[in-house]
Amino acid sequence: MPGPTMFVPPRRVRRGAALTLVFASVLAAGATAGSWGMDRQDGGEREGGRSSRTVARAVDRRAVEAAAAQAARKGKSGSEAAAEVVSRSGDRWSAVYSAREYEGFQRALDGAYVGVGLSARRGPGGRTEIDGVQPGSPAERAGLRPGDRVRTVDGADTTGRPVTETVARLRGDAGSPAPGDAGKPSVRAVAAAPGTPVRLGLERGDRTWEHTLHRQRLTTRSVTVDRLRDDEAPATRIKVASFTKGTGERVREAVRAAERGEGILLDLRGNSGGLVTEAVDAASAFLDGGLVATYDVHGEQRVLQAEPGGHTRPALVVLVDGGTMSAAELLAGALQDRGRAVLVGGPTFGKGSVQMPSRLPDGSVAELTVGHYRTPAGRAVDGRGITPDLVVRGDAEQRARTVLSGLGVGS
Repeated sequence: MPGPTMFVPPRRVRRGAALTLVFASVLAAGATAGSWGMDRQDGGEREGGRSSRTVARAVDRRAVEAAAAQAARKGKSGSEAAAEVVSRSGDRWSAVYSAREYEGFQRALDGAYVGVGLSARRGPGGRTEIDGVQPGSPAERAGLRPGDRVRTVDGADTTGRPVTETVARLRGDAGSPAPGDAGKPSVRAVAAAPGTPVRLGLERGDRTWEHTLHRQRLTTRSVTVDRLRDDEAPATRIKVASFTKGTGERVREAVRAAERGEGILLDLRGNSGGLVTEAVDAASAFLDGGLVATYDVHGEQRVLQAEPGGHTRPALVVLVDGGTMSAAELLAGALQDRGRAVLVGGPTFGKGSVQMPSRLPDGSVAELTVGHYRTPAGRAVDGRGITPDLVVRGDAEQRARTVLSGLGVGS
């Protein structure tokens, strides 16, 4: 395993360093669908803008490794023993992964995944609906459309089930929870290989049918850019779905390509996180150097700094919601604290813990919480989230456009 996943040298972020602030299965599942849509059922209830979830606690790495080693000496599963220790810790962000699944997670951070190329959302009455279809994917070739209902996946009813669970089934995750299994500790299993079938029960209007798709290796589009030219002031909209490899540079390119006089609408809604180095690189597109965040690893304080030379003049509004997590929260918090952007939308998820990987004797990998990060103003994010400057319950994007036009265009 090539070095600690969470390692970043103090006072400087090295390009390519694999610092992550994301729950691996969340990102991998989100990548399968291409985006998260509007499902927020795991976002936690909020009171007064604060999330009610608890702060992640650091897991004793030595206890996890000792349990795995002892089990291996007895001829038992070291990964299952490690998963049991993690489960007892109460830390929802620490987990144990098979070696192959962890490799798949790393591929997801590189922007690749195996799936059918559709994004899902929660619809009325607990229905699961297609939110988007990736061009050139099995879903597109099958003629699936946004708004189609996914009734079943391989015979399992999706009604009332978490969208993340449905996405895991689409992905072919052998560790997808069965009814009644959600509370049991488990080692997360490898996803299905390209070419494997998945049968969907579908509904469109009065028509219901079944269709078998074959998964393939796909590439995520982490950044999409378009120009808004309606009644509001002209603007460039940059939608960042996740912080996979190269995302920061693509954000920089989009900012450089924006026409003079245009404001920028940075959409981080539904962004489940990813590589923090990429989030810092994205921050560098808007800041002229300076602090992005601080974080601790086993009590040792470290800092993340933006590179100088960013575009500081264009008006900037950032859209966030309950699906804005982890590295995306780090970016949003930095732009808010530094006075660079106005945040519009809903309170963010509140995932500000730092995980590091540890290879176990059987080759599996334990990702364990070792610390937490704070915004430039010293605000803790974990268990709290970030409250936007303007909390919007309705059409957040339209309100963001109005705010952006009121800020002026900069130059």
